[in-house]
Amino acid sequence: MSELQASGVPGLDLDAFRGWYDGVRPGEVAGELRARVIAGGKSNLTYEVTDGTSWWIVRRPPLGHVLATAHDMGREFTAMSALADTDVPVPRTYAHCTDPEVLGEPFYVMERVVGTPYRSRAQLEELGAERTRAIATEMIDVLARLHAVDPAAVGLDGFGRPLGFLGRQVKRWGMQLDASKTRPLPDADRLLERLAAEVPAGDGEDATIVHGDYRLDNLLVDADHAEPVRAVVDWEMATLGDPLTDVALLMVYDDLGNLHPGNAVADASTAPGYPATEEHLARYAASSGRDLSGIGFRLGLAHLKLAVICEGINLRHQLGQTVGEGFDAMGEAVEPLLAAGLAALDTRP
Repeated sequence: MSELQASGVPGLDLDAFRGWYDGVRPGEVAGELRARVIAGGKSNLTYEVTDGTSWWIVRRPPLGHVLATAHDMGREFTAMSALADTDVPVPRTYAHCTDPEVLGEPFYVMERVVGTPYRSRAQLEELGAERTRAIATEMIDVLARLHAVDPAAVGLDGFGRPLGFLGRQVKRWGMQLDASKTRPLPDADRLLERLAAEVPAGDGEDATIVHGDYRLDNLLVDADHAEPVRAVVDWEMATLGDPLTDVALLMVYDDLGNLHPGNAVADASTAPGYPATEEHLARYAASSGRDLSGIGFRLGLAHLKLAVICEGINLRHQLGQTVGEGFDAMGEAVEPLLAAGLAALDTRP
């Protein structure tokens, strides 16, 4: 992690930030501000900011991004603010700036929650199998609690368009694949055709708040706490939609460690103690009371989504637009994911 700096933090002018923050929450900042980037790149930039006594987290879009809808600060802020008084653990939100003149882009400020976003087998192996199982189990229970929140009761009844959600997702990811495909992918064509033909009846009638990218490394975890999941973060994809899409995407992220060992996404699910897919599904069914019939369609859709994401990374790597290790192999995951998506449609109810 980088050192705290009083100036020169990319994307965060501390003088401009303090001038704005003192105006909306006067008296909170007591001393000189210092900050560091704790996550960034092509995703949203996240900073730790401190005056030596208090701490804040600032989130803003990446530098030089183009599509505002892909990095919606208002969506994240709204979702977490609405969930603050529920039993879904989220950071407290403090302020949202919509004026791009302050930092160059909209941003928001939230509570600093101390926790680790576990993403690798090696990290979990250090904890041991028992604590790994406890973390993964609560991850499922927290997701069930999120899906139990009444959107209207927390002011999110207009947060999305739930009716027709699954059908729109199929079309969206099909269009995304067309924009990022680097080679013929016949299984993608087959999977898209089947998904379009097999959209479940009553699409969107059982709508809940969905996170949209729920996985272990989007949780801040204190492995020694009785309730280890301290906060769910990264709500930029949140909406109202089909709750089983959250469940399915989590299962596919977990399975990626088996489908494509050494991948650049995560391999935490291969750690000793981490529950198998069937255990996760049984736990979610028990915690939520929700019927999991129809999970096969959602798994097919989730495999398609992650395959498209991997193909997009593959395209950007070929164009020289990615930085870091592992991206050169992401294209290898695409065809196994598509095949697994077709298999899910055939073998799951």
